[in-house]
Amino acid sequence: MADSKREIERKYEATAETRLPDLSRVTGVSSVVHQGVGELDAVYYDTEDLRLAAASITLRRRTGGDDAGWHLKLPVASGIRDELREPLSDTLPRSLAGLVRSRVRDGALVPVVRLRTARDVHRLTGADGSSLAEVSVDTVRAERLIGGEAGRQPGRGGTAVWTEIEVELADGTDPALLDAVEKRLRKAGVRPSAAPSKAARALAETDPGDGRGTGDGRGTEDARAARRATPPSSREDTARQEAVETVPGVRKDEAREGTAPGTRQDAGPVTAGDHVLAYLRAQAEEIVALDPAVRRDLPDSVHRMRVATRRFRSALRTYRRILDRGVTDPIGDELKWLAAELGIDRDQEVLDARLRAALDTLPRTLVLGPVRARLQIWSGAGRGGSRSRTVAVLDGDRYLTLLNRLDALLADPPLRSAAAHAPGRALPRAVLKEYGRLAARVGHALELPPGHDRNLALHDARKAAKRARYAAEAAGPALGRPARRFASRMKAVQTLLGDHQDSVVARDALRNLAVQAHAAGEQGFTWGLLHGREEATAEEEERQLPAVWERAARPKVRRALGG
Repeated sequence: MADSKREIERKYEATAETRLPDLSRVTGVSSVVHQGVGELDAVYYDTEDLRLAAASITLRRRTGGDDAGWHLKLPVASGIRDELREPLSDTLPRSLAGLVRSRVRDGALVPVVRLRTARDVHRLTGADGSSLAEVSVDTVRAERLIGGEAGRQPGRGGTAVWTEIEVELADGTDPALLDAVEKRLRKAGVRPSAAPSKAARALAETDPGDGRGTGDGRGTEDARAARRATPPSSREDTARQEAVETVPGVRKDEAREGTAPGTRQDAGPVTAGDHVLAYLRAQAEEIVALDPAVRRDLPDSVHRMRVATRRFRSALRTYRRILDRGVTDPIGDELKWLAAELGIDRDQEVLDARLRAALDTLPRTLVLGPVRARLQIWSGAGRGGSRSRTVAVLDGDRYLTLLNRLDALLADPPLRSAAAHAPGRALPRAVLKEYGRLAARVGHALELPPGHDRNLALHDARKAAKRARYAAEAAGPALGRPARRFASRMKAVQTLLGDHQDSVVARDALRNLAVQAHAAGEQGFTWGLLHGREEATAEEEERQLPAVWERAARPKVRRALGG
Protein backbone atom coordinates (compact mmCIF):
# COMPACT_ATOMS: atom_id res chain seq x y z
CA MET A 1 0.00 0.00 0.00
CA ALA A 2 1.17 3.50 -0.83
CA ASP A 3 2.55 5.81 1.87
CA SER A 4 -0.11 8.16 3.17
CA LYS A 5 0.09 11.68 4.56
CA ARG A 6 -2.63 14.07 5.72
CA GLU A 7 -2.04 17.40 3.99
CA ILE A 8 -3.46 20.55 5.61
CA GLU A 9 -2.69 23.69 3.65
CA ARG A 10 -3.94 27.02 2.36
CA LYS A 11 -3.11 28.85 -0.85
CA TYR A 12 -2.87 32.58 -1.50
CA GLU A 13 -2.63 34.87 -4.51
CA ALA A 14 0.70 36.54 -5.19
CA THR A 15 2.66 38.29 -7.93
CA ALA A 16 6.31 38.25 -8.90
CA GLU A 17 6.70 41.36 -6.73
CA THR A 18 5.05 39.88 -3.63
CA ARG A 19 7.29 39.58 -0.58
CA LEU A 20 6.52 37.53 2.48
CA PRO A 21 5.90 39.53 5.65
CA ASP A 22 7.90 38.79 8.78
CA LEU A 23 6.26 35.54 9.90
CA SER A 24 8.50 35.20 12.96
CA ARG A 25 6.05 37.59 14.63
CA VAL A 26 3.27 34.98 14.36
CA THR A 27 2.36 33.60 17.80
CA GLY A 28 4.21 30.35 18.43
CA VAL A 29 6.76 30.87 15.65
CA SER A 30 10.31 31.35 16.90
CA SER A 31 12.13 31.70 13.59
CA VAL A 32 11.79 31.51 9.82
CA VAL A 33 14.44 29.43 8.09
CA HIS A 34 15.00 29.96 4.39
CA GLN A 35 15.41 26.58 2.69
CA GLY A 36 16.33 27.84 -0.76
CA VAL A 37 14.72 27.50 -4.18
CA GLY A 38 13.93 24.16 -5.80
CA GLU A 39 12.65 23.18 -9.23
CA LEU A 40 9.67 20.83 -9.54
CA ASP A 41 8.32 19.28 -12.72
CA ALA A 42 4.94 17.54 -12.49
CA VAL A 43 2.68 15.98 -15.09
CA TYR A 44 -0.93 15.57 -14.01
CA TYR A 45 -3.06 12.69 -15.25
CA ASP A 46 -6.78 12.45 -15.76
CA THR A 47 -9.32 11.12 -18.22
CA GLU A 48 -9.94 13.24 -21.31
CA ASP A 49 -13.24 14.39 -19.83
CA LEU A 50 -11.51 15.27 -16.54
CA ARG A 51 -13.37 12.95 -14.17
CA LEU A 52 -10.74 13.25 -11.44
CA ALA A 53 -10.74 17.04 -11.62
CA ALA A 54 -14.53 17.02 -11.30
CA ALA A 55 -14.14 15.14 -8.02
CA SER A 56 -11.31 17.41 -6.77
CA ILE A 57 -8.83 14.54 -7.08
CA THR A 58 -5.31 15.06 -8.45
CA LEU A 59 -2.90 12.45 -9.75
CA ARG A 60 0.60 13.45 -10.76
CA ARG A 61 4.06 12.16 -11.56
CA ARG A 62 6.61 14.60 -10.19
CA THR A 63 10.36 14.92 -10.40
CA GLY A 64 12.51 17.29 -8.36
CA GLY A 65 12.36 18.06 -4.67
CA ASP A 66 12.64 15.53 -1.88
CA ASP A 67 9.41 13.65 -2.69
CA ALA A 68 9.74 12.73 -6.36
CA GLY A 69 7.30 10.03 -7.40
CA TRP A 70 3.62 9.41 -8.04
CA HIS A 71 1.24 11.39 -5.84
CA LEU A 72 -2.52 10.92 -5.49
CA LYS A 73 -4.45 13.52 -3.51
CA LEU A 74 -7.94 12.69 -2.25
CA PRO A 75 -10.16 15.42 -0.75
CA VAL A 76 -11.11 15.13 2.92
CA ALA A 77 -12.46 18.59 3.71
CA SER A 78 -11.81 22.17 2.64
CA GLY A 79 -8.04 22.66 2.68
CA ILE A 80 -7.44 19.07 3.80
CA ARG A 81 -6.40 16.20 1.56
CA ASP A 82 -4.89 12.77 1.96
CA GLU A 83 -1.77 12.41 -0.16
CA LEU A 84 -0.72 8.90 -1.14
CA ARG A 85 2.74 8.40 -2.59
CA GLU A 86 4.53 5.73 -4.57
CA PRO A 87 8.15 5.76 -5.77
CA LEU A 88 8.99 7.19 -9.17
CA SER A 89 8.32 4.80 -12.05
CA ASP A 90 7.48 4.98 -15.73
CA THR A 91 3.94 3.66 -15.30
CA LEU A 92 1.18 4.36 -12.81
CA PRO A 93 1.50 2.03 -9.79
CA ARG A 94 -1.35 -0.46 -9.41
CA SER A 95 -2.08 0.68 -5.86
CA LEU A 96 -2.92 4.20 -7.05
CA ALA A 97 -4.78 2.99 -10.14
CA GLY A 98 -7.10 1.00 -7.88
CA LEU A 99 -7.87 4.04 -5.77
CA VAL A 100 -9.23 6.00 -8.75
CA ARG A 101 -11.01 3.09 -10.43
CA SER A 102 -14.49 4.07 -9.27
CA ARG A 103 -14.00 7.48 -10.94
CA VAL A 104 -12.06 6.50 -14.03
CA ARG A 105 -13.95 3.27 -14.82
CA ASP A 106 -12.81 2.06 -18.25
CA GLY A 107 -11.45 5.47 -19.23
CA ALA A 108 -7.77 5.88 -20.01
CA LEU A 109 -5.59 8.10 -17.82
CA VAL A 110 -3.65 10.51 -19.99
CA PRO A 111 -1.38 13.51 -19.32
CA VAL A 112 -3.60 16.60 -19.13
CA VAL A 113 -1.36 19.38 -17.83
CA ARG A 114 2.28 19.94 -16.96
CA LEU A 115 3.38 22.25 -14.16
CA ARG A 116 6.94 23.47 -13.76
CA THR A 117 7.37 25.24 -10.45
CA ALA A 118 10.17 27.30 -8.96
CA ARG A 119 9.55 26.83 -5.23
CA ASP A 120 11.09 29.26 -2.71
CA VAL A 121 10.70 27.49 0.64
CA HIS A 122 10.66 28.95 4.16
CA ARG A 123 10.28 26.77 7.24
CA LEU A 124 8.53 28.08 10.35
CA THR A 125 10.02 26.65 13.53
CA GLY A 126 9.03 26.65 17.19
CA ALA A 127 11.12 27.51 20.20
CA ASP A 128 12.48 23.96 20.36
CA GLY A 129 13.54 24.07 16.72
CA SER A 130 10.76 21.76 15.57
CA SER A 131 9.12 22.44 12.23
CA LEU A 132 5.65 23.99 12.47
CA ALA A 133 4.85 24.70 8.85
CA GLU A 134 6.35 25.23 5.43
CA VAL A 135 5.65 28.44 3.54
CA SER A 136 6.54 28.44 -0.13
CA VAL A 137 6.35 31.08 -2.81
CA ASP A 138 5.69 29.20 -6.03
CA THR A 139 6.17 30.56 -9.52
CA VAL A 140 4.19 28.19 -11.72
CA ARG A 141 4.33 27.65 -15.48
CA ALA A 142 1.44 25.55 -16.73
CA GLU A 143 1.14 23.88 -20.13
CA ARG A 144 -2.05 22.13 -21.15
CA LEU A 145 -1.48 18.74 -22.76
CA ILE A 146 -5.02 18.04 -23.97
CA GLY A 147 -7.65 20.11 -25.75
CA GLY A 148 -10.01 22.45 -23.95
CA GLU A 149 -13.60 22.13 -22.78
CA ALA A 150 -12.97 18.84 -20.92
CA GLY A 151 -10.91 17.38 -23.73
CA ARG A 152 -13.46 17.89 -26.49
CA GLN A 153 -11.25 20.15 -28.61
CA PRO A 154 -8.40 18.52 -30.49
CA GLY A 155 -4.78 19.46 -30.00
CA ARG A 156 -3.05 21.09 -27.10
CA GLY A 157 -4.38 23.95 -25.08
CA GLY A 158 -2.71 27.10 -23.88
CA THR A 159 -0.20 28.06 -21.24
CA ALA A 160 -0.37 30.15 -18.11
CA VAL A 161 2.00 31.63 -15.55
CA TRP A 162 1.20 32.72 -12.02
CA THR A 163 2.66 33.09 -8.55
CA GLU A 164 1.06 31.80 -5.38
CA ILE A 165 1.90 31.32 -1.73
CA GLU A 166 1.30 27.95 -0.11
CA VAL A 167 1.24 27.34 3.66
CA GLU A 168 1.33 23.68 4.71
CA LEU A 169 1.25 22.50 8.31
CA ALA A 170 3.85 20.08 9.58
CA ASP A 171 2.57 16.87 11.13
CA GLY A 172 1.19 17.45 14.62
CA THR A 173 0.98 21.23 14.39
CA ASP A 174 -2.14 22.91 15.76
CA PRO A 175 -4.28 24.00 12.77
CA ALA A 176 -4.84 27.33 14.56
CA LEU A 177 -1.40 28.30 13.27
CA LEU A 178 -2.90 28.61 9.80
CA ASP A 179 -5.27 31.33 11.02
CA ALA A 180 -2.42 33.22 12.67
CA VAL A 181 -0.27 33.05 9.52
CA GLU A 182 -3.21 34.11 7.36
CA LYS A 183 -3.78 37.15 9.57
CA ARG A 184 -0.21 38.29 8.92
CA LEU A 185 -0.51 37.63 5.19
CA ARG A 186 -3.74 39.59 4.95
CA LYS A 187 -2.17 42.55 6.71
CA ALA A 188 0.48 42.44 3.99
CA GLY A 189 -2.22 42.57 1.31
CA VAL A 190 -2.11 38.88 0.40
CA ARG A 191 -5.51 37.27 -0.23
CA PRO A 192 -6.65 33.62 -0.34
CA SER A 193 -6.66 31.89 -3.70
CA ALA A 194 -9.98 30.91 -5.22
CA ALA A 195 -8.49 27.81 -6.86
CA PRO A 196 -8.55 24.62 -4.77
CA SER A 197 -5.32 23.31 -6.30
CA LYS A 198 -2.62 24.13 -8.82
CA ALA A 199 -3.93 21.52 -11.22
CA ALA A 200 -7.46 22.92 -11.07
CA ARG A 201 -6.18 26.43 -11.72
CA ALA A 202 -4.00 25.25 -14.56
CA LEU A 203 -6.90 23.49 -16.27
CA ALA A 204 -9.06 26.59 -15.94
CA GLU A 205 -6.47 29.11 -17.10
CA THR A 206 -5.07 27.09 -19.99
CA ASP A 207 -8.41 26.10 -21.48
CA PRO A 208 -8.48 27.49 -25.03
CA GLY A 209 -12.24 27.28 -24.93
CA ASP A 210 -12.54 30.25 -22.58
CA GLY A 211 -10.04 32.50 -24.33
CA ARG A 212 -7.73 32.78 -21.32
CA GLY A 213 -4.98 30.33 -22.28
CA THR A 214 -2.67 33.01 -23.60
CA GLY A 215 0.21 32.64 -21.23
CA ASP A 216 -0.27 35.91 -19.36
CA GLY A 217 -1.49 34.16 -16.23
CA ARG A 218 -4.21 36.72 -15.53
CA GLY A 219 -7.21 35.71 -13.45
CA THR A 220 -7.65 33.70 -10.31
CA GLU A 221 -11.13 32.21 -10.64
CA ASP A 222 -11.96 28.75 -9.37
CA ALA A 223 -11.25 25.69 -11.49
CA ARG A 224 -14.03 25.87 -14.01
CA ALA A 225 -12.83 22.62 -15.50
CA ALA A 226 -14.10 20.82 -12.43
CA ARG A 227 -17.50 22.34 -12.99
CA ARG A 228 -17.55 21.69 -16.72
CA ALA A 229 -16.43 18.07 -16.50
CA THR A 230 -19.35 15.68 -16.25
CA PRO A 231 -18.25 12.38 -14.68
CA PRO A 232 -20.43 9.30 -14.99
CA SER A 233 -21.48 9.52 -11.35
CA SER A 234 -23.08 12.96 -11.77
CA ARG A 235 -24.71 12.98 -15.21
CA GLU A 236 -28.33 14.04 -15.14
CA ASP A 237 -31.11 14.85 -17.55
CA THR A 238 -30.95 18.61 -18.09
CA ALA A 239 -34.46 18.80 -19.49
CA ARG A 240 -37.00 19.54 -16.78
CA GLN A 241 -40.23 17.50 -17.05
CA GLU A 242 -42.37 20.29 -15.70
CA ALA A 243 -41.91 23.95 -14.83
CA VAL A 244 -42.69 24.81 -11.22
CA GLU A 245 -45.94 26.51 -12.22
CA THR A 246 -47.23 23.48 -14.14
CA VAL A 247 -46.94 20.95 -11.32
CA PRO A 248 -50.24 20.82 -9.40
CA GLY A 249 -49.93 21.65 -5.74
CA VAL A 250 -46.24 22.61 -5.78
CA ARG A 251 -45.36 26.03 -4.40
CA LYS A 252 -42.19 27.83 -5.40
CA ASP A 253 -41.13 28.12 -1.76
CA GLU A 254 -41.74 24.39 -1.33
CA ALA A 255 -39.45 23.68 -4.25
CA ARG A 256 -36.68 25.79 -2.73
CA GLU A 257 -36.92 24.26 0.74
CA GLY A 258 -34.39 21.66 1.82
CA THR A 259 -32.35 21.02 -1.29
CA ALA A 260 -31.00 17.48 -1.05
CA PRO A 261 -27.30 16.61 -1.37
CA GLY A 262 -26.28 15.91 -4.94
CA THR A 263 -28.95 18.20 -6.43
CA ARG A 264 -28.13 20.93 -8.92
CA GLN A 265 -28.04 24.34 -7.28
CA ASP A 266 -29.53 26.14 -10.30
CA ALA A 267 -32.69 23.99 -10.31
CA GLY A 268 -33.58 22.40 -6.99
CA PRO A 269 -35.94 19.44 -6.70
CA VAL A 270 -39.57 20.31 -7.44
CA THR A 271 -41.59 17.20 -8.20
CA ALA A 272 -41.72 13.92 -6.32
CA GLY A 273 -39.48 12.47 -9.01
CA ASP A 274 -36.97 15.27 -8.54
CA HIS A 275 -36.66 14.51 -4.84
CA VAL A 276 -36.26 10.78 -5.28
CA LEU A 277 -33.62 11.27 -7.98
CA ALA A 278 -31.74 13.79 -5.82
CA TYR A 279 -31.61 11.22 -3.03
CA LEU A 280 -30.42 8.50 -5.41
CA ARG A 281 -27.71 10.76 -6.83
CA ALA A 282 -26.42 11.45 -3.33
CA GLN A 283 -26.21 7.72 -2.58
CA ALA A 284 -24.53 6.91 -5.88
CA GLU A 285 -21.92 9.60 -5.26
CA GLU A 286 -21.37 8.24 -1.75
CA ILE A 287 -20.69 4.76 -3.10
CA VAL A 288 -18.18 6.07 -5.63
CA ALA A 289 -16.49 8.44 -3.18
CA LEU A 290 -16.09 5.76 -0.50
CA ASP A 291 -14.44 3.25 -2.83
CA PRO A 292 -10.89 4.53 -2.13
CA ALA A 293 -11.56 4.61 1.63
CA VAL A 294 -12.71 0.97 1.60
CA ARG A 295 -9.62 -0.05 -0.34
CA ARG A 296 -7.48 1.78 2.24
CA ASP A 297 -9.35 0.06 5.06
CA LEU A 298 -10.23 3.37 6.72
CA PRO A 299 -12.45 3.20 9.84
CA ASP A 300 -16.18 2.88 9.18
CA SER A 301 -15.70 3.08 5.39
CA VAL A 302 -17.16 -0.37 4.64
CA HIS A 303 -20.17 0.37 6.83
CA ARG A 304 -20.84 3.72 5.15
CA MET A 305 -20.51 2.27 1.66
CA ARG A 306 -22.84 -0.58 2.57
CA VAL A 307 -25.39 1.87 3.99
CA ALA A 308 -25.32 3.96 0.80
CA THR A 309 -25.83 0.81 -1.25
CA ARG A 310 -28.77 -0.24 0.90
CA ARG A 311 -30.30 3.22 0.81
CA PHE A 312 -30.17 3.29 -2.98
CA ARG A 313 -31.77 -0.15 -3.24
CA SER A 314 -34.37 0.65 -0.59
CA ALA A 315 -35.41 3.82 -2.42
CA LEU A 316 -35.86 1.89 -5.67
CA ARG A 317 -38.17 -0.53 -3.88
CA THR A 318 -40.09 2.08 -1.91
CA TYR A 319 -40.71 4.50 -4.75
CA ARG A 320 -41.91 2.05 -7.40
CA ARG A 321 -44.80 4.35 -8.27
CA ILE A 322 -42.20 6.93 -9.30
CA LEU A 323 -39.56 4.74 -11.01
CA ASP A 324 -40.40 1.84 -13.31
CA ARG A 325 -39.50 -1.35 -11.48
CA GLY A 326 -39.06 -3.16 -14.77
CA VAL A 327 -35.87 -1.13 -15.13
CA THR A 328 -34.90 -0.76 -11.48
CA ASP A 329 -35.46 -4.29 -10.16
CA PRO A 330 -32.42 -5.79 -11.95
CA ILE A 331 -30.30 -2.95 -10.61
CA GLY A 332 -31.71 -3.56 -7.16
CA ASP A 333 -30.61 -7.18 -7.40
CA GLU A 334 -27.05 -6.06 -8.13
CA LEU A 335 -27.13 -3.60 -5.24
CA LYS A 336 -28.26 -6.43 -2.98
CA TRP A 337 -25.27 -8.45 -4.16
CA LEU A 338 -22.84 -5.60 -3.43
CA ALA A 339 -24.33 -4.95 0.02
CA ALA A 340 -24.00 -8.64 0.84
CA GLU A 341 -20.36 -8.70 -0.24
CA LEU A 342 -19.59 -5.61 1.81
CA GLY A 343 -21.48 -7.16 4.70
CA ILE A 344 -19.00 -10.02 5.00
CA ASP A 345 -16.27 -7.61 6.06
CA ARG A 346 -18.54 -5.29 8.03
CA ASP A 347 -20.34 -8.04 9.95
CA GLN A 348 -17.04 -9.58 10.96
CA GLU A 349 -15.80 -6.17 12.12
CA VAL A 350 -18.91 -5.59 14.25
CA LEU A 351 -18.81 -9.08 15.72
CA ASP A 352 -15.11 -8.77 16.62
CA ALA A 353 -15.73 -5.49 18.40
CA ARG A 354 -18.71 -6.87 20.32
CA LEU A 355 -16.91 -9.98 21.56
CA ARG A 356 -13.80 -8.05 22.57
CA ALA A 357 -15.86 -5.48 24.45
CA ALA A 358 -17.79 -8.23 26.26
CA LEU A 359 -14.56 -9.99 27.23
CA ASP A 360 -13.08 -6.73 28.55
CA THR A 361 -15.96 -6.38 31.03
CA LEU A 362 -15.16 -9.69 32.75
CA PRO A 363 -12.99 -9.82 35.89
CA ARG A 364 -9.70 -11.63 35.34
CA THR A 365 -10.81 -14.40 37.67
CA LEU A 366 -13.56 -15.33 35.22
CA VAL A 367 -11.31 -15.49 32.16
CA LEU A 368 -10.12 -19.10 32.26
CA GLY A 369 -7.71 -20.45 29.70
CA PRO A 370 -6.22 -18.81 26.58
CA VAL A 371 -9.46 -17.00 25.77
CA ARG A 372 -7.95 -13.83 24.34
CA ALA A 373 -5.45 -15.73 22.22
CA ARG A 374 -8.17 -17.93 20.73
CA LEU A 375 -10.35 -14.89 20.03
CA GLN A 376 -7.40 -13.14 18.36
CA ILE A 377 -6.70 -16.11 16.09
CA TRP A 378 -10.38 -16.55 15.20
CA SER A 379 -10.79 -12.83 14.54
CA GLY A 380 -7.66 -12.55 12.41
CA ALA A 381 -8.66 -15.49 10.23
CA GLY A 382 -12.14 -14.13 9.62
CA ARG A 383 -11.12 -10.51 9.09
CA GLY A 384 -8.23 -11.30 6.78
CA GLY A 385 -10.35 -13.42 4.48
CA SER A 386 -13.24 -10.95 4.38
CA ARG A 387 -10.90 -8.02 3.74
CA SER A 388 -9.24 -9.61 0.71
CA ARG A 389 -12.63 -10.64 -0.65
CA THR A 390 -13.98 -7.08 -0.38
CA VAL A 391 -11.05 -5.66 -2.36
CA ALA A 392 -11.48 -8.40 -4.97
CA VAL A 393 -15.12 -7.38 -5.38
CA LEU A 394 -14.13 -3.74 -5.97
CA ASP A 395 -11.58 -4.87 -8.54
CA GLY A 396 -14.11 -7.01 -10.39
CA ASP A 397 -15.99 -6.33 -13.61
CA ARG A 398 -19.39 -6.92 -11.99
CA TYR A 399 -18.90 -4.00 -9.60
CA LEU A 400 -17.75 -1.68 -12.38
CA THR A 401 -20.75 -2.66 -14.48
CA LEU A 402 -23.02 -1.83 -11.54
CA LEU A 403 -21.53 1.66 -11.19
CA ASN A 404 -22.11 2.28 -14.89
CA ARG A 405 -25.69 1.06 -14.61
CA LEU A 406 -26.33 3.46 -11.73
CA ASP A 407 -25.03 6.31 -13.87
CA ALA A 408 -27.20 5.26 -16.79
CA LEU A 409 -30.27 5.08 -14.55
CA LEU A 410 -29.69 8.58 -13.22
CA ALA A 411 -28.87 10.00 -16.64
CA ASP A 412 -32.09 8.65 -18.15
CA PRO A 413 -34.44 7.76 -15.25
CA PRO A 414 -37.47 5.57 -16.04
CA LEU A 415 -39.99 7.97 -14.53
CA ARG A 416 -43.63 7.00 -14.19
CA SER A 417 -46.57 9.39 -14.19
CA ALA A 418 -46.51 9.79 -10.40
CA ALA A 419 -43.04 11.32 -10.68
CA ALA A 420 -44.61 14.57 -11.91
CA HIS A 421 -46.86 14.86 -8.85
CA ALA A 422 -46.18 17.21 -5.97
CA PRO A 423 -43.94 15.59 -3.34
CA GLY A 424 -46.58 16.24 -0.68
CA ARG A 425 -48.86 13.79 -2.49
CA ALA A 426 -46.64 10.97 -3.70
CA LEU A 427 -43.93 10.67 -1.06
CA PRO A 428 -46.04 10.28 2.12
CA ARG A 429 -48.00 7.42 0.54
CA ALA A 430 -44.82 5.49 -0.12
CA VAL A 431 -43.50 6.13 3.40
CA LEU A 432 -46.76 5.04 5.04
CA LYS A 433 -46.83 1.88 2.96
CA GLU A 434 -43.44 0.95 4.40
CA TYR A 435 -44.79 1.69 7.87
CA GLY A 436 -47.66 -0.73 7.26
CA ARG A 437 -45.22 -3.50 6.36
CA LEU A 438 -43.22 -2.81 9.52
CA ALA A 439 -46.31 -2.79 11.75
CA ALA A 440 -47.37 -6.17 10.45
CA ARG A 441 -43.95 -7.70 11.08
CA VAL A 442 -43.60 -6.27 14.59
CA GLY A 443 -47.06 -7.51 15.48
CA HIS A 444 -46.25 -10.98 14.20
CA ALA A 445 -42.96 -11.13 16.13
CA LEU A 446 -44.57 -10.05 19.41
CA GLU A 447 -47.17 -12.81 19.10
CA LEU A 448 -44.49 -15.53 18.95
CA PRO A 449 -42.96 -17.15 22.04
CA PRO A 450 -39.25 -16.48 22.71
CA GLY A 451 -36.93 -18.64 20.68
CA HIS A 452 -35.67 -19.29 17.18
CA ASP A 453 -38.86 -18.38 15.31
CA ARG A 454 -39.20 -15.08 17.18
CA ASN A 455 -35.57 -14.26 16.50
CA LEU A 456 -36.18 -14.72 12.78
CA ALA A 457 -39.34 -12.60 12.93
CA LEU A 458 -37.56 -9.81 14.81
CA HIS A 459 -34.81 -9.87 12.21
CA ASP A 460 -37.41 -9.42 9.46
CA ALA A 461 -38.96 -6.56 11.44
CA ARG A 462 -35.54 -4.93 11.73
CA LYS A 463 -35.16 -4.92 7.96
CA ALA A 464 -38.63 -3.41 7.57
CA ALA A 465 -37.79 -0.70 10.12
CA LYS A 466 -34.66 0.18 8.21
CA ARG A 467 -36.61 0.43 4.97
CA ALA A 468 -39.24 2.68 6.57
CA ARG A 469 -36.50 4.87 7.98
CA TYR A 470 -34.73 5.19 4.63
CA ALA A 471 -38.03 6.02 2.92
CA ALA A 472 -38.60 8.89 5.34
CA GLU A 473 -35.01 10.12 4.98
CA ALA A 474 -35.40 10.26 1.21
CA ALA A 475 -38.59 12.28 1.65
CA GLY A 476 -37.06 14.53 4.31
CA PRO A 477 -36.00 17.45 2.09
CA ALA A 478 -39.53 17.64 0.65
CA LEU A 479 -41.63 16.90 3.74
CA GLY A 480 -39.44 18.56 6.34
CA ARG A 481 -39.76 18.03 10.09
CA PRO A 482 -42.58 15.43 10.04
CA ALA A 483 -40.45 13.13 7.87
CA ARG A 484 -37.39 13.67 10.06
CA ARG A 485 -39.40 12.88 13.20
CA PHE A 486 -40.85 9.76 11.60
CA ALA A 487 -37.36 8.64 10.51
CA SER A 488 -36.09 9.17 14.06
CA ARG A 489 -38.83 6.94 15.49
CA MET A 490 -38.11 4.25 12.91
CA LYS A 491 -34.41 4.47 13.71
CA ALA A 492 -35.14 3.79 17.38
CA VAL A 493 -36.98 0.61 16.44
CA GLN A 494 -34.26 -0.39 13.99
CA THR A 495 -31.52 0.19 16.56
CA LEU A 496 -33.18 -1.94 19.22
CA LEU A 497 -33.88 -4.77 16.79
CA GLY A 498 -30.38 -4.45 15.34
CA ASP A 499 -28.84 -4.85 18.78
CA HIS A 500 -31.03 -7.91 19.29
CA GLN A 501 -29.85 -9.44 16.02
CA ASP A 502 -26.23 -8.71 16.92
CA SER A 503 -26.79 -10.69 20.11
CA VAL A 504 -28.20 -13.62 18.13
CA VAL A 505 -25.14 -13.64 15.86
CA ALA A 506 -22.76 -13.26 18.82
CA ARG A 507 -24.29 -16.28 20.56
CA ASP A 508 -23.70 -18.43 17.48
CA ALA A 509 -20.07 -17.28 17.33
CA LEU A 510 -19.54 -17.89 21.05
CA ARG A 511 -20.91 -21.41 20.76
CA ASN A 512 -18.52 -22.13 17.89
CA LEU A 513 -15.60 -20.74 19.88
CA ALA A 514 -16.57 -22.89 22.85
CA VAL A 515 -16.63 -25.98 20.63
CA GLN A 516 -13.18 -25.15 19.27
CA ALA A 517 -11.84 -24.57 22.79
CA HIS A 518 -13.28 -27.87 24.03
CA ALA A 519 -11.75 -29.76 21.10
CA ALA A 520 -8.36 -28.25 21.97
CA GLY A 521 -8.66 -29.30 25.62
CA GLU A 522 -9.26 -25.74 26.85
CA GLN A 523 -11.72 -24.43 29.42
CA GLY A 524 -15.14 -23.55 27.98
CA PHE A 525 -16.36 -21.70 31.09
CA THR A 526 -15.68 -18.16 29.83
CA TRP A 527 -17.34 -18.77 26.48
CA GLY A 528 -20.41 -20.13 28.24
CA LEU A 529 -20.49 -17.14 30.57
CA LEU A 530 -20.38 -14.70 27.64
CA HIS A 531 -23.09 -16.70 25.88
CA GLY A 532 -25.33 -16.42 28.93
CA ARG A 533 -24.79 -12.68 29.14
CA GLU A 534 -25.74 -12.27 25.48
CA GLU A 535 -28.88 -14.30 26.10
CA ALA A 536 -29.83 -12.01 28.96
CA THR A 537 -29.16 -8.94 26.81
CA ALA A 538 -31.47 -10.24 24.09
CA GLU A 539 -34.24 -10.96 26.61
CA GLU A 540 -34.00 -7.40 27.95
CA GLU A 541 -34.22 -5.96 24.43
CA GLU A 542 -37.32 -8.05 23.75
CA ARG A 543 -38.88 -6.67 26.93
CA GLN A 544 -38.16 -3.11 25.76
CA LEU A 545 -39.64 -3.59 22.29
CA PRO A 546 -43.36 -3.03 23.09
CA ALA A 547 -42.66 0.38 24.64
CA VAL A 548 -40.31 1.47 21.85
CA TRP A 549 -42.80 0.34 19.24
CA GLU A 550 -45.73 2.06 20.98
CA ARG A 551 -43.90 5.38 20.79
CA ALA A 552 -42.93 4.87 17.15
CA ALA A 553 -46.46 3.84 16.16
CA ARG A 554 -48.28 6.87 17.55
CA PRO A 555 -50.84 8.01 14.93
CA LYS A 556 -49.93 11.70 15.18
CA VAL A 557 -46.42 10.97 13.85
CA ARG A 558 -47.94 9.46 10.72
CA ARG A 559 -50.70 12.06 10.36
CA ALA A 560 -48.09 14.82 10.28
CA LEU A 561 -46.64 13.33 7.09
CA GLY A 562 -49.80 14.24 5.18
CA GLY A 563 -50.62 12.46 1.95
